Amino acid sequence: MNILDLFTQNLLSPPLLFFILGIIGGVLKSDLDVPEQIGRYFAIYLMMAIGFKGGVAISETPEINRQVIITVLAGLATGFTQPFLGYSLLRWTTKIDRPTAAAVSAHYGSISMVTFVTAAGFLEANHIIYAGYIVAILAMMEAPAILTGLFIAHRAEPKTIQSTEKATPRLSREIFTNGAILLLTGSFIVGALTGAKGLAKMSGFLVDPFQGVLSFFLLDMGLVVSRQLHHLKEFNLRLCLFGIYMPLFGATVGLGLSYFIGLDLGTGLLFTVLIASASYIAVSAAMRLALPQAKAAIYIPMSLAITFPFNISIGIPLYFSLAKYLLE
Repeated sequence: MNILDLFTQNLLSPPLLFFILGIIGGVLKSDLDVPEQIGRYFAIYLMMAIGFKGGVAISETPEINRQVIITVLAGLATGFTQPFLGYSLLRWTTKIDRPTAAAVSAHYGSISMVTFVTAAGFLEANHIIYAGYIVAILAMMEAPAILTGLFIAHRAEPKTIQSTEKATPRLSREIFTNGAILLLTGSFIVGALTGAKGLAKMSGFLVDPFQGVLSFFLLDMGLVVSRQLHHLKEFNLRLCLFGIYMPLFGATVGLGLSYFIGLDLGTGLLFTVLIASASYIAVSAAMRLALPQAKAAIYIPMSLAITFPFNISIGIPLYFSLAKYLLE
């Protein structure tokens, strides 16, 4: 399958078409709406399904070998170091203030669970397996970028330390008791403990409906993205371009690491997607607590309204095509 076929397959997949429908509905100011509690339910379902299936997969893994350990360390290393690259690029190419640049860089060093779930759905639709331990790496890659973003902000403007110290207890709770991370990790453990027998009992709930729930969830995400589009009027071209070339830099790093570690196609794609994505939930919450002087009107729409649509419409098939060339 060539790259044009991959793009066509992705663009014509039900989940992405429902995402586009959500954006259209929002832009047209339709009364189409997904109640917040329904959207939260489907997010919970997707985290449970991904975590549980990842745990089952790792229960079938004979041992935690050198490759697994190296992949975990590589994921943590990129989480800590990638914000430095993002901050340097922002300071070099744009005129945004230092706290905002630090907050944006933290978003691009962290991960997007929704992008990961969409990529997992893409692999599932193509009947491509991946290693279960990648779910554990996802859970561990959220916090490092937050810590690095705060370090950058404090080094650039030491006065930000005081506000962060006041927020430290709440910030620690936000990072380490984040509901999505807790559910993902807990489901992963349940899947690992129950194994294939547990999956057989849960398949009617966690396996068969997955694509349908993902489609419904992305419809809601399209509506959410459409609400952020008006902020883009305040963006200059350089900020918009950062939201596109930064994930491409991340994908290059992810693909290179996947090649040198020796990951299979499915695991390599998901590892690449983790490094190429940008958080817009957990990191945004942490930055509101720790860096209130950073401009949320820049860092939220940049990751949500530029990078997220780019990754799920163009990025995933592009990364898959490159991973297929490098890793097979």
